[in-house]
Amino acid sequence: MTLDPHDLTAPDLDQIESLARAAIDQLPEPFVAAAREVGLRVVDFAPDDILEEMGLSDPFELTGLYDGIPMTEKSVMDQPTRPDTIWLFRRPILDEWCERGDVALGDLVAHVTVHEFAHHFGWSDEQIAAIDPWWE
Repeated sequence: MTLDPHDLTAPDLDQIESLARAAIDQLPEPFVAAAREVGLRVVDFAPDDILEEMGLSDPFELTGLYDGIPMTEKSVMDQPTRPDTIWLFRRPILDEWCERGDVALGDLVAHVTVHEFAHHFGWSDEQIAAIDPWWE
């Protein structure tokens, strides 16, 4: 099969979101329902205020972010100011995917998604490794 360069396009925001939602659906059963309650935002790059807050000057350094209070730290006394959200940043993900050249895009998106949910659920490295074989 010959590839026509004119037919090749980078995956768009919706395609990255679909890969992330597929990864959420593959989480172990006790976590799927709770994970579906977390907001998922896919944008090209992290907003400037997030980069500034994290002390990053290069937007390609950040592929994903968990914005919220980890479940292990929540209290019934807490009044949420905004919903827990997983952010995925399409351009840095695609850049890493191209640089690696040895991993499927769906696997990379799943890895970033699982990593951010690890922050939400308060998982240990051992728990992450049991869920995401990337860590082996």
